[in-house]
Amino acid sequence: MNKLRKILYPLSVLYGEITDIRNKAYDKNILPSSTFDLPVIAVGNLSTGGTGKTPQVEYLIRLLKNDYKVAVLSRGYKRKSKGFQIADKTSTAIQIGDEPLQYYRKFNNIIIAVDTNRVNGINQLQNLENPPDLILLDDAFQHRKVKAGLNILLTTYEKLYVDDSVLPTGDLREKISGASRAEIIVVTKCKNQLSEQEQFKTSQKLEPELNQTVFFSKIVYEDKIKSKNDEINFDELHSFEILLVTGIAKTQPLTDYLNAHKISFKHLKYSDHHNFTNNEIDKIENEFSKIPSKKKIILTTEKDFVRTFEEINNNVYYIPILTKFISNEKDFNKLIINYVQRNSRNS
Repeated sequence: MNKLRKILYPLSVLYGEITDIRNKAYDKNILPSSTFDLPVIAVGNLSTGGTGKTPQVEYLIRLLKNDYKVAVLSRGYKRKSKGFQIADKTSTAIQIGDEPLQYYRKFNNIIIAVDTNRVNGINQLQNLENPPDLILLDDAFQHRKVKAGLNILLTTYEKLYVDDSVLPTGDLREKISGASRAEIIVVTKCKNQLSEQEQFKTSQKLEPELNQTVFFSKIVYEDKIKSKNDEINFDELHSFEILLVTGIAKTQPLTDYLNAHKISFKHLKYSDHHNFTNNEIDKIENEFSKIPSKKKIILTTEKDFVRTFEEINNNVYYIPILTKFISNEKDFNKLIINYVQRNSRNS
């Protein structure tokens, strides 16, 4: 904990108490929560970001989209539009947010919608002419106005929520006790080789309740990087000069991956969900132009690509990522599918 965060500790205590009072008001029905007659799965975290929500939501989409009409409802973080919006082929990140746009671009025949008022968003989706069979709520663990039927809580292996503290001293949005609302806890971004003993010790540290199941996942980078019209095999990147540009919460997994494969790069790092200004784009392109090699690319994340770089420079590529469970993947899938089957309208 740095010096400034230590000084802010009293504010952390106050913020924790305020969020705790709010949660107890929902728990005791003093503040109302809405329930719905279709499966609603919330994916979120206790921390401020960087736990891998986007690849986890994509995992759920892949798991369910062939058997159900899936809708993803997000608040559309940092979008400039207001109210309920459904993604279509004209949508931009400014209109709906970068993560919803990424989902829309990657998956056919699902509904992507945004609304800061999740209750209204769900009602709007149910009123569609061809409504969804189930709804995935992206980053909605603290959105207590909706009582999801299944809550999936994510926490990173390197920084478990039990090792963190409430804002502004730490990065938690609420007290650790809030984890009790989750039926499933996924420890994300684990190292590639995580023994059963290490998984057991981590589970014990989290102290899950009897109704909670803990799973472990890791980030897997695909073997090709992609641009709007091109692909390059990852193992060919050694022959390129690379300018890495990121606007995500935690870049270390990506930089560690590149370093582990002995791929050299210069890194321009920006804040999470950063909306790049024209001046910043000019700076990036100027830095890129300084690279003397003709064999050079700008490498970025998929979220940054759809938000900013897709239409700017033909030399911009992104590296897709996937969530992969280290063990018990079938058990995780079964929990999800069983919940959806039990709560579907036609069950």
